Parts: sequence; structure tokens; C-alpha cells
Amino acid sequence: MDYYGFYTGTEFEAYKYLGAHCYGDVTVFRTFAPSAERISLIGEFSDWNEIPMYKVGDGNFWECEVHGAKQYDMYKYRIYKRGGNVTDHCDPYGFYAELRPGNASKIFDSKYEFNDKKWLASRGDFYNKPINIYELHFGSWKTKEDAETIPDGWYKYDELGELLIPYLKENGYNYVEIMPLNEYPCDESWGYQGTGFFSATARYGDPDGLRKFVDECHQNGIGVILDFVPVHFAVDGYALWNYDGTSLYEYPHSDVGRSEWGSCNFMHSRGEVRSFLQSAAFFWLSEFHMDGLRMDAVSNLIYWQGDPKRGVNGMTRDFIKNMNCGLKQRVPGIMLIAEDSSTYDGVTRAVFDGGLGFDFKWDLGWMNDTLDYFRLSPEQRKYNYHNLTFSMMYYYNERYILPLSHDEVVHGKATIIQKMNGDYDVKFPQARALYLYMMAHPGKKLNFMGNEIAQFREWDEKREQDWDILKYPNHDAFHKYINELNDIYLKTPALYGDDFSNNGFCWLDCHSEELCVYAFMRKCGESNVLAVFNFSDKAVQYSLNVGDVKSLKEIICSEESRFGGCVDKKKNTKPVIENGIAEFILPPFSGQLFDVKY
Repeated sequence: MDYYGFYTGTEFEAYKYLGAHCYGDVTVFRTFAPSAERISLIGEFSDWNEIPMYKVGDGNFWECEVHGAKQYDMYKYRIYKRGGNVTDHCDPYGFYAELRPGNASKIFDSKYEFNDKKWLASRGDFYNKPINIYELHFGSWKTKEDAETIPDGWYKYDELGELLIPYLKENGYNYVEIMPLNEYPCDESWGYQGTGFFSATARYGDPDGLRKFVDECHQNGIGVILDFVPVHFAVDGYALWNYDGTSLYEYPHSDVGRSEWGSCNFMHSRGEVRSFLQSAAFFWLSEFHMDGLRMDAVSNLIYWQGDPKRGVNGMTRDFIKNMNCGLKQRVPGIMLIAEDSSTYDGVTRAVFDGGLGFDFKWDLGWMNDTLDYFRLSPEQRKYNYHNLTFSMMYYYNERYILPLSHDEVVHGKATIIQKMNGDYDVKFPQARALYLYMMAHPGKKLNFMGNEIAQFREWDEKREQDWDILKYPNHDAFHKYINELNDIYLKTPALYGDDFSNNGFCWLDCHSEELCVYAFMRKCGESNVLAVFNFSDKAVQYSLNVGDVKSLKEIICSEESRFGGCVDKKKNTKPVIENGIAEFILPPFSGQLFDVKY
């Protein structure tokens, strides 16, 4: 390992030196703990008796060799700290770990051989391609029934793949985004407060099971994006906190050392911390063939404590720039996504052009404005009409993904279907219209599991999705509608091909406040579509200037009877065009998409 690069924050492969590495019958253990008085290795291979570790390199690293240690053997570092304290720590660079509530690291030497060369060679150039992401929590999409030997009924990585991959293909998703799979102690944190940044969580099997899952996704044309958390880590004393008796990974002062979630903020001004996080990011991308990382809480990497009023944290911002550049250079074709709630300019601009170097940013403004609009009564919507037009005022400042994510269906916020105004029956047509609006709007797409079946129960990491609701006609029809909408999106270049070009979108009507009607065109080459929406509770006879359009052929209507709506497609009146004016009859709470011919 390049020691100078490690200390200056330019190292991306520290995990190849630190951690437990197997060389035939010998396993070498190394850890970085510059302030420790002394360190011993303890583990199953020594009946948990101490094996002394010795300083190596510049004296800040500790090492020992063990003969006869086996795959999956548990181990810890017993760190003697100044002042007499002794703590048994898991390995910060450990590649596998004991299932909670245990916290030991495990020896793991991967033997997996990937079969996805064709997929890897095809990656990249995704700005003008369809990206339809299914966001997933691995342990609660589906669980086993009556599986006494499986903790909490979890499927293993490869087992879930057998169920999930066909589902993704059948339902029109070409990417899956998985909430954090690093090791973590508390189920309720969903992985966002980690203890093992190089350890695929033992909840779902061993790391090679995850490699197999990713490999099989690739062989079926599905990309895999992993949530990655470079901002903070769990406070548990056996992990990174106070690792060598000092604040090695975290800030020493609580005013900036503790995050809003009660976790420890990484101190990104330290080169060793930057090298740790960059190496972890590179590890998931290179060792597991992940297609991208969605980085959590990026606003906390830009501003002190995520608060613009406290100013930009220059060292942390520079860290993210350097990491993004380094990852792009080392792993071509990957996708880097920012979950950023701030208005910081240039998140998706190239670093050489003054940006942060992400490929995409979640459009949380679009999400909030859209859901706020659909919570309103039809009467209120006319006064808040421009909630839905505002997104295009700033849209071309960044490259966006439109998210309806896990954050919107937990903690009392209500699910997407619940957020729709009105009682049970009128929520469904509004949700159908919402999703057509989302698919027609510029930007890549992300939908959280359960949304596609109009689940009314908020997401709970301890329970699988309410698949049994598909026996009810409204939910079954809604699911079929989402499937067809996804398929249309993937097959219609106008809906994705010029997502980030001014040529790809054009308002035809964004001033029908009284009617709550909107109309816009999407274009890409020879592919042209017209989207028309009526978000009021009344049918509307509507005239629209469509210029030199010759014909409009309906692609989908959210109110078709087969989706649970009120329109019989066989009897539906087609729009008539005369002298450049198209005449429509728009059902209440509806969206329609038309193929356009000139």
C-alpha cells in the first residue's frame, strides 16, 4: 500500500493491505491504530487467547500471522488504549462479520468467478438510455414462511435473486437499487449506520452470495446500484468509534462530531478517513461489480452538519470531488448518484468544470412539490397549480432522477397511495395519473417496493410487502397499470432519449389553472409523444393548439377500465384535430399519452 497516499487521502485500495488476507495456510491480519499502546488478535483459531500483534511500516500499523486459520473463523482486535482501557473491536477492514447481536469479524477469502463480461463491456452512456429503478430493502421485499432455521425469515442473497430477477424483468425495471448492505447492528437503521464498511451484511448470507446475486442480475440485463453512506457511522464501541483510544475516524468535538441521526460524523479532513471511505466505495464497485453507488445525505458532505447557514465544509466537499474522480477513473461506466436535499449548484457537473462529479441527483424538490399537490383537494389545486410546473424552471441545472423512495413511505408520512386526496376509491385514479405524470416528466425514474401494488401500510423493515392485497381488484389492476407504464417507458425513446436536452421537452399548456389541466410534448429523434393531464375531479372538454401535428394515437390512458378506471377504450372518443387544434374529452383525475405524427 502507498503509505503517503493513505495519509494524504489519495489511496483507493487500502483494503488490499489492511484486514485479514489469506495466503495458503497463512492468514495475515493488519490494522491501523497509531495511538494504541498494544494490540492482540483474538479468535476462534486461538480459542480466543491473545496473539500479540507487532508494529510494522511506519509504526502506525499492526500485524501478525496465523497458521491454520479457516474460512469463516471469527476474530477481533483487542486494543489496549492509553489510560488503561481495553476494547475488543471488529476489524474496520473486515470482509465478513458475525450476525447481530454478535459483532466479531470473520475471515473471508472470495472464490467467486463472475460471468458478466458482456454486461460490464456495455455499461456507460446511460444519460440517453431508459433508467427505471426499483428501490429495495433486501430483508423485507419477501420473507420465508415457517423457516425456523432462517433468522427473521430472510432469504439468502442468491435465493432472493431467484424470485426478484424474474419480477424485475416482468414488471419493467432495468435497475435495482438496494438499501445499504454493509454490516450494521440495528435493523431499524436499515444499514445507514454501519459498523462494517467492507462487510456484506450476514443477514442474507456470505459475500459470495451477494456476488452471485449481482452476477445473475447482469446476465439478465439488470443493473445493480448500492446505497453507500460516506457521511457517518454507528456509535457502537466495538466498531470505529474511539478505535485506538482517540477519535481516529470521527471528529473529537460533539458539536460537529455527532450527526442529526445521533451517529458519528466521519472526519473527512483526515487523509486516513478519506482513504478508508474511497477504498470502501471502490471495494463495492470492483469486488462486487456494482453498477453504481447512491450516496446518502450528500448535503451533509457539502455543508457543516448539512446546514447551508453554517457554510460549506471545504475539506468534505473536496473529498467527494476527489473520490468521484478516482472512482470514475478506476471503474469506467459506473453511475454515481447523489441524494442531496440542498440547492448547491453543480452536483452533477464534472469536477474539472467546478462540480462535484455525480452523474445524477435525486430531484427531491420535484418529489415534495408533486406529493404536496396531490394531497390537496381538487379545489385547492387550481391555487397551487404551479407546484407541478416549477420543476421545469430549474430542471436543466442538474441531471435528475425522480424518486418516490423509501423515505416517503415511513415514519407517519403515509404511503404514496395514501397521500392522494380523498377517500379510498378516488385515491386510485389519482395515483395512476401521478405515475403517468412521473413517467412522462423528464428525468430517470425510481420507485420503492410496494408502491407498485398501491400498498396502504407504511413500510416496516420487519415485514414483507403486502402481496396478498393483489387479490383485490383495485390493487391488481393498479399493479397491471404500473407494469404497462414501465414497459411503455422502456420502449419509447421520447420518454428518455433527450432527458437532459432542451429539445426533449416542451410545454403546450402550463396555464390552465382553473381546469387543473397540463399538456406537454416529449421528443427524441423520430419519437414524439404528447402527455395531457386533468387533475381535477370533473370531466373536461379541452382544446389544445398542437401546431402541425397530423394525428394523435393513444398509447395509454390512466382511466381505462382494465386499470380500474371509468373509460371503455373501445368506446373512448379519440381526439379530433382541425386547423391545428386538438379537441379532447379528459376524464377526471386522468392522464393520457399519445403517439404524435407530423
